[in-house]
Amino acid sequence: MKIQKNKLNIIKSIFFVLLLTPLIRLIILGINDALGANPIETVERSTGYWALFYLLLSLSITPLRLTVKISWPIHIRRMIGLYSFFYGCFHAVTYFWLDHWFDWQEILNDIFKHPYVLVGFLSLLLLIPLAITSTNKMMKAMGRWWKRLHYLVYLIAVLSILHFLWLVKKDITEPALFAIIFALLISIRVFHKRIRLNATNDYHR
Repeated sequence: MKIQKNKLNIIKSIFFVLLLTPLIRLIILGINDALGANPIETVERSTGYWALFYLLLSLSITPLRLTVKISWPIHIRRMIGLYSFFYGCFHAVTYFWLDHWFDWQEILNDIFKHPYVLVGFLSLLLLIPLAITSTNKMMKAMGRWWKRLHYLVYLIAVLSILHFLWLVKKDITEPALFAIIFALLISIRVFHKRIRLNATNDYHR
């Protein structure tokens, strides 16, 4: 299913605003002093949630194309991925600055006490080279290495889900749902890859 360029530009603009809505919501809640008893935790949890949500949303684009033959979302995948990075950075800045005021000794103690902090930090670090190399120019310059580098997104997804799971501890409903969605997206990719391989093997017989 193809879409005209002018319509695609409109869709991109709409998604640009839609992907900003979690931030806009936080700003409105902050202005109205409605972030709850622990505003910093509210901001931290919200930005982390949407960073993971958008990461999985970006990973759903190819499975969507493979299953329902809709190709236009591929044009907004980069935007979604960069928004995931943006909210991930917002999440980290909230933790380092507002939560711990850049007290590195306290942060190190927190890392040793709560491994989910280390796992979350690793996932953000791995996102940085993906964000830096997300341009068409970098894609062309890196050639086949670009795709290999961007396979890191699967490891990042696993680490992010693990970070969420270890964070919530008791009610694991949301991280479990994210894990199921991730497993489903991977299964769709593997299934269609096997179909292509079988078709190729049959062709060369």
